[in-house]
Amino acid sequence: ILLFSFLDKEEDQLRSVLVDKNFPDFSLPKLESQKIATGQDFTELPSILNVWATWCITCRVEHPFLMRLKEESVVKIYGLNYKDQREKALKLLDQIGNPYEFSIFDQKGKLALDLGVYGAPETFLIDEKGVIRVRHVGVLTEDIWEKKFKVVLDE
Repeated sequence: ILLFSFLDKEEDQLRSVLVDKNFPDFSLPKLESQKIATGQDFTELPSILNVWATWCITCRVEHPFLMRLKEESVVKIYGLNYKDQREKALKLLDQIGNPYEFSIFDQKGKLALDLGVYGAPETFLIDEKGVIRVRHVGVLTEDIWEKKFKVVLDE
């Protein structure tokens, strides 16, 4: 019980460091093409950035929920493919579906480092001004979506 209590407090501290800060400026290739993605892609509309990888087993647990969010057009979803291999990532998305507008190919983890990412999955809510409003470490579920993300979107 003590360990879980500590983990909850640690996640709260992780969120507080990034919340209300501007999304880091970056320039990295998109997974699906050699076109470049930048921080400007995260302005104008609220969006989420989901950190994922083919080697991340728990990322597959949240994948059906991400697909549902995409189908319901609740928010724009972008991916951050973290320390992965392009061919494997593209093959996986082809097999299980692609919920992302596009994925940023962060093979060396540079943007992830700037975001303070510990691993995958992690999910960020970015408002229309490019400000990080929510950070969640771990699997994104419907319950977490409702309690952490939707309440901010509904403000």
